[in-house]
Amino acid sequence: MPGMSEALKAELAEASTAVEDVLGRLLPEISTAESRLFEAMRYATLNGGKRLRPFLVLTTARMFNVSEGAALRVAAAVEMVHCYSLVHDDLPAMDNDDLRRGRPSCHKQFDEATAILAGDALLTRSFEVLANDSTHPDPAVRVDLVTALAQASGPNGMVGGQMIDLLTERLDNTREILDVAAITRMHQMKTGRLIGFSCMAGGILGKAPAQLRHALSAYAHDLGLVFQIVDDLLDVEGDPAEMGKTKGKDAAAGKVTIVSLLGTDRARDQARILADQAIEHLKPFDGEADRLRDVAAYVLNRHS
Repeated sequence: MPGMSEALKAELAEASTAVEDVLGRLLPEISTAESRLFEAMRYATLNGGKRLRPFLVLTTARMFNVSEGAALRVAAAVEMVHCYSLVHDDLPAMDNDDLRRGRPSCHKQFDEATAILAGDALLTRSFEVLANDSTHPDPAVRVDLVTALAQASGPNGMVGGQMIDLLTERLDNTREILDVAAITRMHQMKTGRLIGFSCMAGGILGKAPAQLRHALSAYAHDLGLVFQIVDDLLDVEGDPAEMGKTKGKDAAAGKVTIVSLLGTDRARDQARILADQAIEHLKPFDGEADRLRDVAAYVLNRHS
């Protein structure tokens, strides 16, 4: 499969700029006593990251003729949740990482307590954004968005997946407990569910029929697994300077991953199969989903 196309590169950059502008307005600089909290929130969300999840929101929203303003608000809300998860993941109690996106992690730039509060504030702010009638005039759509994001990011989604991930470091018999199927489930919860929401959001905003939402959900399921497998491969083979984060963390922590179970070659083959499956799920959309096909190729071949 080809690497990132020039068209995708240009659209990712355009989307990133647009989302950055909305995030800046939703997380303003303030001068009151809690200004340090807003400074940390802005530090964690602005000036960095691939903005893949917001891009998926914007792309699927265009497929259903959703207004750009509504799509950008949802895209910003997703990015807040993603960035909150990174802030908390980097904490000493979690992954204990001092580097994020080539800069000091939030808890290193500020302090642990401020980083925890910044993550909490980003999560709650995201739901405030979705619930506002500026996001969509139909309250039923706003409820669907809030519900779907809560399910994707909560105990049955991203947070639950992170709990399982932490357990892989702490159990002596991890390899006996976690096989490929269990690791795949963990990845689907930790990474896939938020990517899944990002793909489904356009359909929710555009009140798409169930069949098309199902196709997007199936695409997102496989895409999320590709993303996490490639993440694990990069932890083994990636360039820390290009990735902007520490290499070899999984092995140092004794984590069981798809790569540690299958080896790099078989894991890469599995990622390729899943990327092809993801693209296959887009058949109902014909040419309207070409950019999503490009995203699958990019996620498979990314270096950071």
